[in-house]
Amino acid sequence: MTMTPNLPLSPLPSRAGRARPIAVGGPEDDDGRRRGGDDANFETGTVTKTRPKTKRPNLYRVLLLNDDYTPMEFVVLVLQDVFNKSREDAMQIMLHVHQKGVGECGVYPYEVAETKVTRVMDTARKNQHPLQCVMEKQ
Repeated sequence: MTMTPNLPLSPLPSRAGRARPIAVGGPEDDDGRRRGGDDANFETGTVTKTRPKTKRPNLYRVLLLNDDYTPMEFVVLVLQDVFNKSREDAMQIMLHVHQKGVGECGVYPYEVAETKVTRVMDTARKNQHPLQCVMEKQ
C-alpha cells in the first residue's frame, strides 16, 4: 500500500447548504416572473425618460393692405370666409384697413399664415380684385 501525502480532507458540501444561483436572463412565466426562482433575488428600479424641450413655432401676422378698388363688402366676405371672423369683427377689421391702410387679420404659425395669404390672393384674383394680403414675422 502506498502512502499518499496527508492532505486535509474536506467534507463535500451538502446540497441543502449550497447557495442558489441568481438568474440573470431566461424564460419568464406568463405573469412576468422568472421560472425557477423567487422574486427576492431581483432588483427593481424606476426608469426615467427625459423629454426634449420643444420650442414654440414662430408666429406670423397676416395683414390686409388697403386699395381704392376692392369693394368693402368683398373684404368683409373674405374675412368671414378665410379667417372665420364674425360679421361684426370682419366689419371692424375692414374699416381699420380702409382708414389706416393696413390691418391684421390674425396671427398664425408659418404654414397656416401662408395658406391663408394664398387663399385671400386666389379669391381676390378670381373675382378680379387687386386686394393684397401679406404675412410678416411677429
